[in-house]
Amino acid sequence: MRVLITGANGFVGKNVSVRLTEREDVEVVSFTRDHAIEELPKLIKDVNFIFHLAGVNRPDNDNEFKLGNTDLTTALCVAIEASGRTIPVIYSSSIQAELGNPYGESKLAAEQALLDFSERAGNPVYISRLPNVFGKWCKPNYNSAVATFCYNIAHDLPVQINDPSAVIRLVYVDDVVNRFISIMEGAITKEAYCDVDPIYEITVGDLVEKINTFKLSRENLITERVGTGLDRALHSTYLSYLPPADFSYALTKHGDERGVFVEMLKTKDSGQFSYFTAHPGITRGGHYHHTKTEKFLVIKGEALFKFRNIISDEFYELKTSGDNPTVVETVPGWTHDITNIGCDEMLVMLWANEIFDRDFPDTYAKPL
Repeated sequence: MRVLITGANGFVGKNVSVRLTEREDVEVVSFTRDHAIEELPKLIKDVNFIFHLAGVNRPDNDNEFKLGNTDLTTALCVAIEASGRTIPVIYSSSIQAELGNPYGESKLAAEQALLDFSERAGNPVYISRLPNVFGKWCKPNYNSAVATFCYNIAHDLPVQINDPSAVIRLVYVDDVVNRFISIMEGAITKEAYCDVDPIYEITVGDLVEKINTFKLSRENLITERVGTGLDRALHSTYLSYLPPADFSYALTKHGDERGVFVEMLKTKDSGQFSYFTAHPGITRGGHYHHTKTEKFLVIKGEALFKFRNIISDEFYELKTSGDNPTVVETVPGWTHDITNIGCDEMLVMLWANEIFDRDFPDTYAKPL
């Protein structure tokens, strides 16, 4: 398939372009600000689908709204019609089309040009009225609050909030791209208007607070629940604005004659991750827990785990090594320790089901 992307160097256009160039069955043709409208007839030659993503939203004067939105869209329709071919078009419009401002009026007129063309020529058109789109490669300090907040917070710049209680409607760029590509692949065949979901709603104050927690997580090591939904998308977006010098951050290393201990990551309700080392012959542990549980994974070296039930005195031991990855769990009511029985330093990854609380550690010394 050969596709044309207008606005290929824009925010959404970049994301669509990258996704399509990852495929071997799609060839991408780009229309950017470097092209003249008169080049459209040549560019659409042999094109099978058009992503019409070009537009103007921050011009020097209002006349540019008409030129960059309405007139460009009309010219695209004329070029397709003149080709004598049927080329489906998806258009990234805006919820501003429902409002009476110059930008919205120009987007609405562009929509109407497409609908009239579709009615006249039988050419499929798909119009998506997008709310605020956010994600990687969105220009900060332009027309996206998310991009501006992420960029400023990532670069230690001040953030200005006029009304923290104001609600903003957001859609993530990956969801936009997925929806648009699904339309290209035939997921929709008859609808003129097509929505992108999910649409998230959040107050500006809560939005800034979330982004600040992502930044703070490098200090307190507590990660937010960034695996699904809005938090996942916002976290990914925030990280995309980090300068390369901030791609890494140091952790605190606690060391003594036994080895070192380093905490890596903490969660709000699913425990924490850390690692420790032990020199040959060193034993760590010698305690039990009432409720706290742990998982140990020896990454390097050889280990002997010993367990003793604090009531029945039942004893159990096992050996493991980095050559044979094995998770060893500590069980409440069993005192336990781990000894490096190898000749080299031992490295062990550790997960505990709760964040360590110095006031209530649930850890009681009882050597085996």
